[in-house]
Amino acid sequence: MLKALRDRYGAHIVVANGENAAGGLGLTKPTARELLDAGIDVITLGNHAFAKRGILALMDSDPRIIRPANYPLGAPGRGWGVFRGSEGTSVVVANLLGRTFMTPIDCPFRTADAMLAELQGEPKTVIVDMHAEATSEKKAMGYHLAGRVSAVIGTHTHVQTSDEVVLAQGTAYITDAGMTGIQDSVLGLDKNMALSRFLTQVPGKFTLAEGTATLQGVVVDIDGTSGRATSIERISVEESEL
Repeated sequence: MLKALRDRYGAHIVVANGENAAGGLGLTKPTARELLDAGIDVITLGNHAFAKRGILALMDSDPRIIRPANYPLGAPGRGWGVFRGSEGTSVVVANLLGRTFMTPIDCPFRTADAMLAELQGEPKTVIVDMHAEATSEKKAMGYHLAGRVSAVIGTHTHVQTSDEVVLAQGTAYITDAGMTGIQDSVLGLDKNMALSRFLTQVPGKFTLAEGTATLQGVVVDIDGTSGRATSIERISVEESEL
């Protein structure tokens, strides 16, 4: 569905979180290739960034794959990069990982500060994927970076939130962009398998749900000169609609 959506909105750059793309956990080289060939320009990751060993070499070799910047020094890959939109504007895409209810890691707030200090205001357009469990931590990051980045887009919980807003300082924000996958599921997993795990507390193999897929996300308009967002719009489209 991505080509039709790019044409509909005139999108200059497409960023997608792909950390659950490989059977629900992590990213593989073939899966990354499939996403990039579909028209995604930059793939961000999260707490499952290193779940598939085969992706490590690709992280180092392909700058379009971004893992959280606040992984400790020495981790493979890169946490942010500068990309060029289809109309020529330079765009920074950065990935941060929250710490609340998640694996302890370097501070995402101080990591963001260090990145912005290194950039020194150029390029103006900066998009941040804040991959975190706690709504409070995502909201705090939105306010922490307000006026300093173009957009803070939350990911990880697989449930699209309805709190999209352009903050007074010109930073677009949403707590969670949602999930691309089967909505008749439990976070993309077969609902019967998930129910059995909750009812019996007996672990079992994750089984992906089947059915009609929905693509969710946001479209953000950003002034390329100032880097300030002017609007943010939620999208949720079933494959049968395009």
